Parts: sequence; structure tokens; C-alpha cells
Amino acid sequence: MSAALEPTSCKEAEPFALQIRDDSMSPEFWPGCIVIIDPTGIARDGVYVLAELDAEFVVRRLQRQSACWKLTPLNNDYATTDPISLENIVGVVSQRAGSRRRHHKRYDI
Repeated sequence: MSAALEPTSCKEAEPFALQIRDDSMSPEFWPGCIVIIDPTGIARDGVYVLAELDAEFVVRRLQRQSACWKLTPLNNDYATTDPISLENIVGVVSQRAGSRRRHHKRYDI
């Protein structure tokens, strides 16, 4: 099961970049890494997403667990957030960039 994210205006449909500030998603996304967020991406099991939780934005892996969704960090020092609503999802990570070409990666969304 997946859900398409639906922006309410053209401006909200524009992809945007942000910089990772912590190590919660290491080794896939390290502090200082730049990621591109697509607000119109498909939120489905296993994709990396930007979510708003308690007035804070986090990048996590979206996972389906039974009838619920959860946000899982790659670094075990951080807690899994579950259950969450897909309404908390701001967008899907579509690309990663770094200081070297080998750091660049596209994600199927």
C-alpha cells in the first residue's frame, strides 16, 4: 500500500533541498549531506521521507507494520516513531548529494 502526496498549490509541488544536521540516518545520510525532497513523491514502504513530528522535521525510513506506519532511523541510537499518520509526511527523498561524485545518489520514488 502507498499514498501519493498531494500538494495544494504549484509552489508546494516544487522539490527543495535541505541539509542533514544529525547522524540519525547514518550511514545513508551523514551530517552535512544535502538531500532533495519531492513533495509529490509516493510515500510507500521502505522509502526515505521528510516528516513533521511535534513541530520538528526529521528524515527517516517509512515502514509499514501491520495496519500502521512507522518512521525508523538507520542509527540505533535514535528511537523509532510509531504509529504515525501519512499526513505527517512532507515529502520523499529523491536524491542525495555530497562533496564527491560518488556521494551522489538517486532514489526511486
